[in-house]
Amino acid sequence: MIRIAMIGIAGVLMAQQLKALKPEYGVYLCLGVSLLIFLQVTDSLRTVIEGIEAVRESLPIRAGYVRILLKIIGITYIAEFASDLCKDAGYQTIAGQIQMFGKLSVLAVSIPVLTALLDTIRTFLAP
Repeated sequence: MIRIAMIGIAGVLMAQQLKALKPEYGVYLCLGVSLLIFLQVTDSLRTVIEGIEAVRESLPIRAGYVRILLKIIGITYIAEFASDLCKDAGYQTIAGQIQMFGKLSVLAVSIPVLTALLDTIRTFLAP
């Protein structure tokens, strides 16, 4: 975490210096630093995936549900990443559209889980 924080702080400080000279270079530098941090986070996601797999093996959970959970995590992370980049560049409208599409994508991916939950509730309520 300290390494990521230092990379982020150094990138912001350099971008502030470049912003006075050429504002577009500051945006490009922020994009580069964000991609570097994104790559570091993807390495950390392996640990999360292994933990989720361990939970799946110890509990009777269908593998399809774990895949859906991982898709939701991925969609959320990518949408937040892209939205924050757009906000930093000054394009709040595009950032809002990315967030909205991310939310709708999560809803679309999670529909099988919702229908399974409703089926389970229906079996409990059946006479």
